[in-house]
Amino acid sequence: MKVVVLDRDGVINADSAEFIKTADEFQPMPGSIEAIAKLHKNGFKIFVATNQSGLGRKLFDKDTLTQIHHKLCSMVEEMGGFIEGIFFCPHLPEDNCACRKPNTGLLEQIESEFDCSITGSYFVGDSLKDIQAAKAFGCFPILVSTGNGVVTRSLLGENGYDDVRLAVDLAAAVDYIIEVTDI
Repeated sequence: MKVVVLDRDGVINADSAEFIKTADEFQPMPGSIEAIAKLHKNGFKIFVATNQSGLGRKLFDKDTLTQIHHKLCSMVEEMGGFIEGIFFCPHLPEDNCACRKPNTGLLEQIESEFDCSITGSYFVGDSLKDIQAAKAFGCFPILVSTGNGVVTRSLLGENGYDDVRLAVDLAAAVDYIIEVTDI
């Protein structure tokens, strides 16, 4: 099974220091919805793994998060794509949970729920936490320059991640993934 894991905020949609608290605030990055649909049309299973500490901060509730994710999935489906599953960590950074990236709990949940292996799959993110989780789980990270990607790029070398693939945005990352993956 060909799998791609995507971070959400800053990769699929515009990020906000104030958090994405409503479905109306969820605004996809240019080309991101089309890119996800393109992955699906090329035989990939797509999963989203996202830290959502806004839940723990009580900025929104699980029903609102479900509405946001329903909006995302509907937009992708309108373009002919499909997201297999969205996995999120609701905890605060200080909770020291197993699921908050850079920990790998979300990736373990994907494997457990879908009875698959995602080791060796691509993981597209915009933060050092995404890169760390991907590397720790044996995934191939791709850092996009959207969201926090420009700042994260400057941190790669000092953290021993000189080998991380870089892409301008999700669409460019998807083009690369499709190009290098045997169909």
